[in-house]
Amino acid sequence: MPETAEAKTLASEEITAVTRQTNYGTWRFQKGWKPLHIADAEGCWFIDGAGKRYLDFSAQLMCVNLGHKNSRVVEAIAEQARELCYAAPGFATAARARLSAKLLEVLPAGLDKFFFATSGTEANEAAFKIARMATGKTKIISRYRSYHGSTAASIAATGDPRRWAMEPGGKASGFIFAPETNCYDCPIKHTYPACNIACADYIEHMIRNESDVAAVIVEPVVGTNGVLVPPPEYLPRLRRICNDHGVLLIADEVMAGWGRTGKWFAVNHWGVTPDILVTAKGITSAYIPLGLCATTATIAAFFDDHYFAHGHTYEAHPLTLGPAVVTIEEMQRLKLVERAAELEPYVRARLEALKANHPSVGDVRGLGLFFAVELVKNRASKQPFNTMRDKVEGKPLVVDQIATQMLADGVSIQSWLSHFVIAPPLIVTKEELDFGLAALNKHLSIADALVDA
Repeated sequence: MPETAEAKTLASEEITAVTRQTNYGTWRFQKGWKPLHIADAEGCWFIDGAGKRYLDFSAQLMCVNLGHKNSRVVEAIAEQARELCYAAPGFATAARARLSAKLLEVLPAGLDKFFFATSGTEANEAAFKIARMATGKTKIISRYRSYHGSTAASIAATGDPRRWAMEPGGKASGFIFAPETNCYDCPIKHTYPACNIACADYIEHMIRNESDVAAVIVEPVVGTNGVLVPPPEYLPRLRRICNDHGVLLIADEVMAGWGRTGKWFAVNHWGVTPDILVTAKGITSAYIPLGLCATTATIAAFFDDHYFAHGHTYEAHPLTLGPAVVTIEEMQRLKLVERAAELEPYVRARLEALKANHPSVGDVRGLGLFFAVELVKNRASKQPFNTMRDKVEGKPLVVDQIATQMLADGVSIQSWLSHFVIAPPLIVTKEELDFGLAALNKHLSIADALVDA
Protein backbone atom coordinates (compact mmCIF):
# COMPACT_ATOMS: atom_id res chain seq x y z
CA MET A 1 0.00 0.00 0.00
CA PRO A 2 1.24 3.53 -0.69
CA GLU A 3 2.29 5.59 2.30
CA THR A 4 -0.33 7.89 3.76
CA ALA A 5 0.38 11.62 3.99
CA GLU A 6 0.54 11.21 7.78
CA ALA A 7 3.20 8.50 7.51
CA LYS A 8 5.26 10.61 5.10
CA THR A 9 5.06 13.59 7.45
CA LEU A 10 6.15 11.46 10.38
CA ALA A 11 9.08 10.07 8.39
CA SER A 12 10.10 13.59 7.39
CA GLU A 13 9.99 14.77 11.00
CA GLU A 14 12.18 11.84 12.00
CA ILE A 15 14.71 12.72 9.29
CA THR A 16 14.89 16.29 10.55
CA ALA A 17 15.14 15.18 14.19
CA VAL A 18 17.93 12.67 13.56
CA THR A 19 19.84 15.19 11.46
CA ARG A 20 19.58 17.85 14.14
CA GLN A 21 20.55 15.49 16.96
CA THR A 22 23.54 13.90 15.25
CA ASN A 23 24.91 16.58 12.88
CA TYR A 24 26.40 20.04 13.22
CA GLY A 25 24.55 22.84 11.49
CA THR A 26 27.28 24.90 9.85
CA TRP A 27 27.85 28.63 10.39
CA ARG A 28 25.18 28.94 13.07
CA PHE A 29 24.27 28.51 16.70
CA GLN A 30 23.08 24.94 17.18
CA LYS A 31 20.17 25.82 19.46
CA GLY A 32 16.98 26.17 17.49
CA TRP A 33 18.32 24.56 14.30
CA LYS A 34 15.55 22.63 12.57
CA PRO A 35 16.70 21.82 9.04
CA LEU A 36 14.04 21.47 6.39
CA HIS A 37 13.91 17.95 4.96
CA ILE A 38 14.38 18.06 1.19
CA ALA A 39 12.95 14.88 -0.29
CA ASP A 40 13.22 15.60 -4.02
CA ALA A 41 14.17 18.29 -6.51
CA GLU A 42 13.76 18.90 -10.22
CA GLY A 43 14.42 21.87 -12.46
CA CYS A 44 14.31 25.09 -10.45
CA TRP A 45 12.28 23.57 -7.62
CA PHE A 46 12.81 21.35 -4.60
CA ILE A 47 10.23 19.48 -2.57
CA ASP A 48 10.10 18.94 1.17
CA GLY A 49 9.08 15.79 3.03
CA ALA A 50 5.45 16.90 3.16
CA GLY A 51 5.33 17.42 -0.61
CA LYS A 52 5.51 21.23 -0.61
CA ARG A 53 7.36 22.79 -3.57
CA TYR A 54 9.87 25.62 -3.26
CA LEU A 55 11.47 27.77 -5.94
CA ASP A 56 15.23 27.47 -5.52
CA PHE A 57 15.93 31.17 -5.99
CA SER A 58 19.62 30.95 -5.05
CA ALA A 59 20.37 27.54 -6.63
CA GLN A 60 21.02 26.08 -3.15
CA LEU A 61 24.44 27.63 -2.44
CA MET A 62 24.66 29.41 -5.80
CA CYS A 63 25.80 26.18 -7.42
CA VAL A 64 23.01 24.16 -9.07
CA ASN A 65 23.41 26.08 -12.32
CA LEU A 66 21.82 23.40 -14.52
CA GLY A 67 18.86 23.04 -12.21
CA HIS A 68 18.09 19.88 -10.31
CA LYS A 69 18.11 16.40 -11.77
CA ASN A 70 19.42 17.08 -15.26
CA SER A 71 18.97 13.65 -16.80
CA ARG A 72 22.19 13.67 -18.85
CA VAL A 73 24.37 14.52 -15.87
CA VAL A 74 22.57 11.99 -13.68
CA GLU A 75 23.25 9.32 -16.28
CA ALA A 76 26.88 10.47 -16.58
CA ILE A 77 27.35 9.81 -12.86
CA ALA A 78 26.02 6.28 -13.27
CA GLU A 79 28.04 5.73 -16.45
CA GLN A 80 31.26 6.84 -14.79
CA ALA A 81 30.56 4.53 -11.85
CA ARG A 82 30.18 1.64 -14.26
CA GLU A 83 33.34 2.61 -16.16
CA LEU A 84 35.68 3.32 -13.24
CA CYS A 85 34.83 4.44 -9.72
CA TYR A 86 38.30 5.20 -8.41
CA ALA A 87 41.94 5.38 -9.34
CA ALA A 88 44.77 6.86 -7.31
CA PRO A 89 45.83 10.31 -8.58
CA GLY A 90 49.15 9.02 -9.87
CA PHE A 91 47.35 7.23 -12.71
CA ALA A 92 45.87 8.56 -15.94
CA THR A 93 42.18 7.92 -16.59
CA ALA A 94 39.91 8.56 -19.56
CA ALA A 95 37.70 10.82 -17.41
CA ARG A 96 40.71 12.91 -16.45
CA ALA A 97 41.83 13.29 -20.07
CA ARG A 98 38.32 14.08 -21.34
CA LEU A 99 37.71 16.81 -18.77
CA SER A 100 41.15 18.33 -19.22
CA ALA A 101 40.54 18.65 -22.96
CA LYS A 102 37.06 20.09 -22.37
CA LEU A 103 38.36 22.69 -19.93
CA LEU A 104 40.72 24.04 -22.57
CA GLU A 105 37.61 24.96 -24.61
CA VAL A 106 36.00 27.14 -21.93
CA LEU A 107 38.64 28.44 -19.52
CA PRO A 108 40.32 31.80 -20.21
CA ALA A 109 43.13 31.25 -22.71
CA GLY A 110 46.45 30.63 -21.03
CA LEU A 111 45.16 28.55 -18.13
CA ASP A 112 46.17 25.06 -19.15
CA LYS A 113 47.58 23.11 -16.21
CA PHE A 114 45.11 21.60 -13.74
CA PHE A 115 44.86 20.28 -10.22
CA PHE A 116 41.55 18.59 -9.42
CA ALA A 117 40.23 18.68 -5.85
CA THR A 118 36.79 18.02 -4.38
CA SER A 119 35.71 21.52 -3.30
CA GLY A 120 36.45 25.19 -3.78
CA THR A 121 38.04 25.25 -0.35
CA GLU A 122 40.54 22.54 -1.34
CA ALA A 123 41.20 24.18 -4.69
CA ASN A 124 42.08 27.43 -2.90
CA GLU A 125 44.40 25.54 -0.57
CA ALA A 126 46.16 24.19 -3.67
CA ALA A 127 46.35 27.70 -5.16
CA PHE A 128 48.01 29.12 -2.05
CA LYS A 129 50.60 26.35 -1.91
CA ILE A 130 51.32 26.60 -5.63
CA ALA A 131 51.72 30.39 -5.45
CA ARG A 132 54.12 30.15 -2.53
CA MET A 133 56.15 27.33 -4.05
CA ALA A 134 56.38 28.96 -7.48
CA THR A 135 57.35 32.43 -6.21
CA GLY A 136 59.39 31.49 -3.16
CA LYS A 137 57.42 34.16 -1.29
CA THR A 138 54.94 33.87 1.55
CA LYS A 139 52.33 36.59 2.01
CA ILE A 140 48.99 36.62 0.21
CA ILE A 141 46.77 39.69 0.02
CA SER A 142 43.03 39.08 0.26
CA ARG A 143 40.16 41.53 0.77
CA TYR A 144 37.87 42.11 3.72
CA ARG A 145 34.55 41.30 2.08
CA SER A 146 35.59 37.89 0.79
CA TYR A 147 35.02 34.20 1.38
CA HIS A 148 37.53 31.62 0.19
CA GLY A 149 36.63 28.48 2.17
CA SER A 150 36.63 26.87 5.58
CA THR A 151 39.86 24.86 5.84
CA ALA A 152 42.95 26.22 7.58
CA ALA A 153 44.44 28.44 4.87
CA SER A 154 41.21 29.25 3.04
CA ILE A 155 39.48 30.49 6.18
CA ALA A 156 42.59 32.48 7.05
CA ALA A 157 42.26 34.11 3.62
CA THR A 158 38.60 34.89 4.23
CA GLY A 159 37.92 38.50 5.12
CA ASP A 160 34.37 38.20 6.45
CA PRO A 161 33.43 37.30 10.06
CA ARG A 162 33.57 33.56 9.46
CA ARG A 163 37.33 34.04 9.94
CA TRP A 164 37.05 35.61 13.38
CA ALA A 165 36.67 32.40 15.36
CA MET A 166 39.91 31.08 13.87
CA GLU A 167 42.07 34.11 14.71
CA PRO A 168 44.98 34.70 14.85
CA GLY A 169 45.12 32.20 12.00
CA GLY A 170 45.09 34.82 9.23
CA LYS A 171 48.13 36.82 10.27
CA ALA A 172 49.97 33.74 11.47
CA SER A 173 49.32 32.09 8.10
CA GLY A 174 50.66 35.00 6.07
CA PHE A 175 47.34 36.50 4.90
CA ILE A 176 46.79 40.25 4.99
CA PHE A 177 43.71 42.19 3.98
CA ALA A 178 42.96 45.06 1.63
CA PRO A 179 39.75 47.06 1.20
CA GLU A 180 37.16 45.49 -1.03
CA THR A 181 35.86 47.16 -4.19
CA ASN A 182 32.42 48.44 -3.28
CA CYS A 183 31.32 51.48 -5.23
CA TYR A 184 27.98 51.61 -3.40
CA ASP A 185 29.58 51.98 0.03
CA CYS A 186 33.32 52.51 -0.45
CA PRO A 187 35.32 51.32 2.57
CA ILE A 188 37.93 54.04 2.00
CA LYS A 189 35.30 56.77 1.48
CA HIS A 190 35.94 57.56 -2.17
CA THR A 191 33.45 58.05 -4.98
CA TYR A 192 33.72 56.45 -8.40
CA PRO A 193 34.88 57.54 -10.97
CA ALA A 194 36.64 60.47 -9.30
CA CYS A 195 38.51 57.97 -7.10
CA ASN A 196 40.59 56.76 -10.07
CA ILE A 197 40.29 53.21 -8.64
CA ALA A 198 41.99 54.05 -5.34
CA CYS A 199 41.13 50.59 -3.98
CA ALA A 200 43.49 49.02 -6.55
CA ASP A 201 46.19 51.58 -5.76
CA TYR A 202 45.81 50.69 -2.09
CA ILE A 203 46.77 47.10 -2.93
CA GLU A 204 49.83 48.36 -4.79
CA HIS A 205 50.75 50.38 -1.70
CA MET A 206 50.47 47.20 0.38
CA ILE A 207 52.69 45.25 -2.03
CA ARG A 208 55.34 47.98 -1.90
CA ASN A 209 55.29 48.13 1.89
CA GLU A 210 54.92 44.43 2.67
CA SER A 211 57.90 42.31 1.87
CA ASP A 212 57.45 38.84 0.50
CA VAL A 213 54.03 39.08 -1.26
CA ALA A 214 53.42 35.98 -3.34
CA ALA A 215 49.89 36.64 -4.61
CA VAL A 216 46.72 38.68 -4.50
CA ILE A 217 43.46 36.70 -4.35
CA VAL A 218 40.16 38.25 -5.40
CA GLU A 219 36.68 37.09 -6.25
CA PRO A 220 36.29 38.98 -9.57
CA VAL A 221 32.63 39.38 -8.61
CA VAL A 222 32.35 38.96 -4.85
CA GLY A 223 29.88 36.22 -3.91
CA THR A 224 28.12 35.85 -0.59
CA ASN A 225 29.52 39.15 0.67
CA GLY A 226 27.26 41.14 -1.59
CA VAL A 227 27.72 40.35 -5.31
CA LEU A 228 30.11 43.29 -5.57
CA VAL A 229 30.82 44.08 -9.22
CA PRO A 230 34.02 46.08 -9.76
CA PRO A 231 34.18 49.09 -12.08
CA PRO A 232 35.58 48.35 -15.55
CA GLU A 233 39.08 49.62 -14.77
CA TYR A 234 39.63 47.63 -11.57
CA LEU A 235 40.73 44.16 -12.68
CA PRO A 236 42.87 45.37 -15.60
CA ARG A 237 44.58 47.79 -13.19
CA LEU A 238 45.11 45.04 -10.62
CA ARG A 239 46.51 42.76 -13.33
CA ARG A 240 49.07 45.43 -14.27
CA ILE A 241 49.99 46.06 -10.64
CA CYS A 242 50.64 42.36 -10.08
CA ASN A 243 52.72 42.17 -13.27
CA ASP A 244 54.76 45.21 -12.28
CA HIS A 245 55.67 43.75 -8.90
CA GLY A 246 56.11 40.08 -9.77
CA VAL A 247 53.04 39.08 -7.77
CA LEU A 248 50.62 36.36 -8.91
CA LEU A 249 46.92 37.12 -9.38
CA ILE A 250 44.52 34.43 -8.14
CA ALA A 251 40.88 34.61 -9.28
CA ASP A 252 38.45 32.77 -7.01
CA GLU A 253 35.59 31.89 -9.36
CA VAL A 254 34.04 29.20 -7.20
CA MET A 255 30.73 31.07 -7.24
CA ALA A 256 30.97 33.53 -10.13
CA GLY A 257 32.18 31.01 -12.72
CA TRP A 258 30.31 28.68 -15.06
CA GLY A 259 27.99 31.15 -16.74
CA ARG A 260 26.62 32.71 -13.58
CA THR A 261 27.54 36.26 -14.68
CA GLY A 262 26.70 35.84 -18.36
CA LYS A 263 30.24 34.81 -19.34
CA TRP A 264 31.90 31.45 -18.82
CA PHE A 265 34.00 33.12 -16.13
CA ALA A 266 33.64 36.54 -14.55
CA VAL A 267 37.18 37.60 -15.54
CA ASN A 268 36.05 37.36 -19.17
CA HIS A 269 34.01 40.56 -18.68
CA TRP A 270 37.26 42.51 -18.36
CA GLY A 271 39.57 40.53 -20.64
CA VAL A 272 41.84 39.59 -17.75
CA THR A 273 43.64 36.26 -17.39
CA PRO A 274 44.77 35.46 -13.85
CA ASP A 275 47.85 33.40 -13.10
CA ILE A 276 45.69 30.98 -11.15
CA LEU A 277 41.94 30.43 -11.41
CA VAL A 278 40.07 28.49 -8.76
CA THR A 279 36.56 27.19 -9.28
CA ALA A 280 34.07 24.54 -8.15
CA LYS A 281 30.25 24.55 -7.65
CA GLY A 282 28.90 24.97 -11.19
CA ILE A 283 31.61 22.79 -12.75
CA THR A 284 29.31 19.82 -12.02
CA SER A 285 26.21 21.84 -11.13
CA ALA A 286 27.13 20.59 -7.63
CA TYR A 287 25.84 17.10 -8.41
CA ILE A 288 29.27 15.71 -7.56
CA PRO A 289 31.94 17.44 -5.41
CA LEU A 290 34.67 18.82 -7.67
CA GLY A 291 37.08 21.73 -7.37
CA LEU A 292 39.60 22.96 -9.92
CA CYS A 293 42.83 24.91 -9.56
CA ALA A 294 44.04 25.99 -13.02
CA THR A 295 47.38 27.68 -13.63
CA THR A 296 49.38 29.13 -16.48
CA ALA A 297 52.10 27.23 -18.30
CA THR A 298 54.66 29.58 -16.75
CA ILE A 299 53.76 28.43 -13.26
CA ALA A 300 53.57 24.82 -14.42
CA ALA A 301 57.08 25.02 -15.89
CA PHE A 302 58.52 25.83 -12.47
CA PHE A 303 57.57 22.37 -11.27
CA ASP A 304 59.37 20.60 -14.11
CA ASP A 305 62.50 20.86 -11.99
CA HIS A 306 60.97 21.52 -8.57
CA TYR A 307 59.03 19.20 -6.31
CA PHE A 308 55.24 19.62 -6.48
CA ALA A 309 54.46 19.21 -2.79
CA HIS A 310 50.69 18.74 -2.82
CA GLY A 311 48.08 16.03 -3.33
CA HIS A 312 45.40 13.96 -1.63
CA THR A 313 43.50 10.71 -1.96
CA TYR A 314 40.50 12.13 -3.84
CA GLU A 315 42.52 14.27 -6.26
CA ALA A 316 41.32 13.72 -9.84
CA HIS A 317 38.69 11.26 -8.61
CA PRO A 318 37.15 9.69 -11.75
CA LEU A 319 33.62 9.82 -10.36
CA THR A 320 33.88 13.61 -10.06
CA LEU A 321 35.50 14.19 -13.44
CA GLY A 322 33.24 12.24 -15.79
CA PRO A 323 30.04 14.15 -14.91
CA ALA A 324 31.85 17.48 -15.25
CA VAL A 325 32.37 16.85 -18.96
CA VAL A 326 28.65 16.32 -19.47
CA THR A 327 27.79 19.34 -17.32
CA ILE A 328 29.85 21.56 -19.62
CA GLU A 329 28.31 19.92 -22.68
CA GLU A 330 24.83 20.55 -21.29
CA MET A 331 25.66 24.20 -20.66
CA GLN A 332 26.80 24.47 -24.27
CA ARG A 333 23.78 22.59 -25.64
CA LEU A 334 21.28 24.67 -23.67
CA LYS A 335 23.25 27.91 -24.28
CA LEU A 336 23.04 28.73 -20.59
CA VAL A 337 25.89 31.25 -20.57
CA GLU A 338 24.06 33.21 -23.24
CA ARG A 339 20.78 32.75 -21.38
CA ALA A 340 22.19 34.31 -18.22
CA ALA A 341 23.32 37.32 -20.23
CA GLU A 342 19.97 37.61 -22.00
CA LEU A 343 17.97 37.52 -18.77
CA GLU A 344 20.15 40.10 -17.01
CA PRO A 345 18.26 43.20 -18.27
CA TYR A 346 14.94 41.66 -17.26
CA VAL A 347 16.12 40.90 -13.73
CA ARG A 348 17.81 44.27 -13.37
CA ALA A 349 14.67 46.14 -14.43
CA ARG A 350 12.49 44.17 -12.03
CA LEU A 351 14.89 44.79 -9.16
CA GLU A 352 15.17 48.50 -9.92
CA ALA A 353 11.37 48.69 -9.83
CA LEU A 354 11.41 46.88 -6.50
CA LYS A 355 13.97 49.36 -5.17
CA ALA A 356 11.76 52.28 -6.22
CA ASN A 357 8.87 50.86 -4.20
CA HIS A 358 10.72 49.95 -1.01
CA PRO A 359 12.60 52.50 1.13
CA SER A 360 14.51 49.64 2.78
CA VAL A 361 16.29 48.74 -0.48
CA GLY A 362 19.53 50.68 -0.66
CA ASP A 363 21.09 49.06 -3.71
CA VAL A 364 20.62 46.39 -6.34
CA ARG A 365 23.61 45.16 -8.35
CA GLY A 366 24.81 42.19 -10.33
CA LEU A 367 25.69 40.59 -13.63
CA GLY A 368 23.95 37.83 -15.57
CA LEU A 369 21.84 35.81 -13.14
CA PHE A 370 23.87 36.88 -10.12
CA PHE A 371 22.34 39.78 -8.18
CA ALA A 372 22.23 41.20 -4.68
CA VAL A 373 19.51 43.26 -3.03
CA GLU A 374 21.00 45.27 -0.17
CA LEU A 375 18.80 46.49 2.66
CA VAL A 376 19.48 49.62 4.67
CA LYS A 377 17.91 51.27 7.68
CA ASN A 378 18.68 54.66 6.20
CA ARG A 379 19.27 55.29 2.50
CA ALA A 380 21.13 58.53 3.03
CA SER A 381 23.67 57.10 5.48
CA LYS A 382 23.53 53.57 3.99
CA GLN A 383 23.32 52.23 7.54
CA PRO A 384 22.49 48.50 7.46
CA PHE A 385 19.95 46.88 9.75
CA ASN A 386 22.55 44.47 11.06
CA THR A 387 26.33 44.20 11.35
CA MET A 388 28.93 41.45 11.15
CA ARG A 389 29.04 41.44 14.94
CA ASP A 390 25.29 40.76 15.06
CA LYS A 391 25.83 37.73 12.85
CA VAL A 392 28.50 36.07 14.95
CA GLU A 393 26.67 36.87 18.20
CA GLY A 394 23.49 35.21 16.96
CA LYS A 395 21.29 38.29 16.99
CA PRO A 396 18.15 38.23 14.82
CA LEU A 397 18.82 39.53 11.32
CA VAL A 398 16.19 41.41 9.34
CA VAL A 399 17.14 39.59 6.13
CA ASP A 400 16.65 36.23 7.85
CA GLN A 401 13.18 37.25 8.99
CA ILE A 402 12.25 38.09 5.42
CA ALA A 403 13.82 34.88 4.07
CA THR A 404 11.78 32.84 6.56
CA GLN A 405 8.54 34.39 5.36
CA MET A 406 9.53 33.85 1.74
CA LEU A 407 10.23 30.19 2.47
CA ALA A 408 6.75 29.85 3.93
CA ASP A 409 5.45 31.19 0.61
CA GLY A 410 7.49 28.65 -1.35
CA VAL A 411 10.62 30.62 -2.26
CA SER A 412 14.07 29.73 -0.93
CA ILE A 413 16.60 32.59 -0.98
CA GLN A 414 20.07 33.03 0.48
CA SER A 415 20.47 35.92 2.91
CA TRP A 416 23.70 37.22 4.43
CA LEU A 417 24.00 40.06 6.97
CA SER A 418 22.18 42.81 5.08
CA HIS A 419 21.48 41.49 1.60
CA PHE A 420 19.91 38.71 -0.43
CA VAL A 421 21.67 36.77 -3.17
CA ILE A 422 19.46 36.13 -6.19
CA ALA A 423 21.11 33.41 -8.26
CA PRO A 424 18.58 30.90 -9.56
CA PRO A 425 19.49 27.97 -11.81
CA LEU A 426 20.43 29.25 -15.27
CA ILE A 427 17.44 27.38 -16.74
CA VAL A 428 15.03 29.65 -14.84
CA THR A 429 12.04 31.06 -16.74
CA LYS A 430 10.71 34.61 -16.57
CA GLU A 431 7.59 33.24 -14.89
CA GLU A 432 9.73 31.66 -12.17
CA LEU A 433 11.71 34.86 -11.76
CA ASP A 434 8.44 36.76 -11.35
CA PHE A 435 7.23 34.27 -8.73
CA GLY A 436 10.40 34.66 -6.66
CA LEU A 437 10.52 38.43 -6.95
CA ALA A 438 6.85 38.72 -6.02
CA ALA A 439 7.58 36.95 -2.75
CA LEU A 440 10.51 39.27 -2.05
CA ASN A 441 8.38 42.30 -2.92
CA LYS A 442 5.67 41.13 -0.52
CA HIS A 443 7.89 40.56 2.49
CA LEU A 444 10.16 43.59 2.14
CA SER A 445 7.40 45.30 4.11
CA ILE A 446 9.10 43.82 7.19
CA ALA A 447 12.20 45.92 6.52
CA ASP A 448 10.23 48.93 5.28
CA ALA A 449 8.55 49.14 8.69
CA LEU A 450 11.95 49.45 10.39
CA VAL A 451 13.57 52.19 8.31
CA ASP A 452 14.44 55.48 9.92
CA ALA A 453 11.67 57.99 9.40
